[in-house]
Amino acid sequence: MTTPIVSSRSPRRPAWAGRNYSLLTAAAVVTGLGSHGALVASAFAVLEAGGDGGDVGLVAAARTLPLVLFLLIGGAISDRLPRHHVMVAANVLNCLSQAAFAVLVLAGEPRLWHMMLLAALGGTGQAFFGPAAEGMLMSSVDGENAGRAFAVFRMAMQGAALGGAALGGAMVAAIGPGWVLAADAAAFALAGALRAFLDVGHIPPRAPGGGLLADLRDGWREFAGRPWLWGIVVQFSLANAVVAAADAVYGPLVARDHLGGAAPWGLALGAFGAGTVAGALLMTRWKPRRLLLAGTLCVFPLALPSAALAVPVPIGVLYGVMFLAGATVEVFGVSWMTALHQEIPEHKLSRVAAYDWFGSVALVPLATAAAGPAEDAFGRSAALWGCAGLVVLVTAAVLCVPDVRDLRRRTTPVAQGGTEPASTDTERPVGGLG
Repeated sequence: MTTPIVSSRSPRRPAWAGRNYSLLTAAAVVTGLGSHGALVASAFAVLEAGGDGGDVGLVAAARTLPLVLFLLIGGAISDRLPRHHVMVAANVLNCLSQAAFAVLVLAGEPRLWHMMLLAALGGTGQAFFGPAAEGMLMSSVDGENAGRAFAVFRMAMQGAALGGAALGGAMVAAIGPGWVLAADAAAFALAGALRAFLDVGHIPPRAPGGGLLADLRDGWREFAGRPWLWGIVVQFSLANAVVAAADAVYGPLVARDHLGGAAPWGLALGAFGAGTVAGALLMTRWKPRRLLLAGTLCVFPLALPSAALAVPVPIGVLYGVMFLAGATVEVFGVSWMTALHQEIPEHKLSRVAAYDWFGSVALVPLATAAAGPAEDAFGRSAALWGCAGLVVLVTAAVLCVPDVRDLRRRTTPVAQGGTEPASTDTERPVGGLG
């Protein structure tokens, strides 16, 4: 009798990390490296072309405005068409817009309206990509391993943000912003190629619906029927707006005037990314039972970077503050994705994700465009203190919503038809489904 040979090699990836999950993670790393470097590059491209803080804010707002306008349509389309097709098409648009941006910057002095137009094209691509990507990711993992899978995905993504921001800042200082934008275009091309190999065969066919408007109304009912969902989206609608103004407008200006320019600011953004990696690593082990309570309490430190820039603190202190804010907000990020995965039916994920994104970014164009005038009216330090105070205020307010405090973790996601399965916990989760 022969003894079977047992391979001593361990599997290359855990059982819960299937093909789609692995492709999505690899593609997110590639685009994360490029996009976070481009975030630094675009701000300094505007400044090097003779723009001021108001012009930086206008370019940032031009990217976000079409994101707000097209998000809901993108979510409805992503629940109708194969999600990976939507993702690849969006990546192509982002690749072309960033390549054109890079050519303009490398060729000479780009005009403000050129940069705003290309930023708007990039935002349009993101409006269709975001809901499709979130729905695809959530459909690629099961309920039992969802929290760990999301934590590992976000750890990889945030690790790319860490490297991209730090490398982008250094490259801007060394060779200029144009080449960083060109690298971002190449990253979108590679990521789109990876996403073309995603498999949607496991996703049940969509039932014929009543059209795009009916899908949007159905998504709205799903969104508005859960106080924990719309409450937190309202919270982040305000918090994201002021954080975006601080990061996209005030941060580069403080760095230029007090911290030494693009490279130190890139490293500060990288410290935030390092914190998110640490927070995601923590969430691979920690599974708070009250998902949203734990996550929301960890949003309060997000006010610290704006306060640190308002002082402004020495660069070493800023690195520490950014790391802490990144670590704690990532606890919220993983908890939020886990809550959506377990509460929202698969066939409505992209529409609900679109309403989530829409609320979260709706005020960002206004905040970034208003950042320059606010600095002129109140002073940069006062504007930054206002950003910090608003984050604290809205985070405290959302804790008044009972569902935010009481939603429990379970391992069984909601059924395809929208009926709530039996909970694995002894207490029923809030936010009734169906």
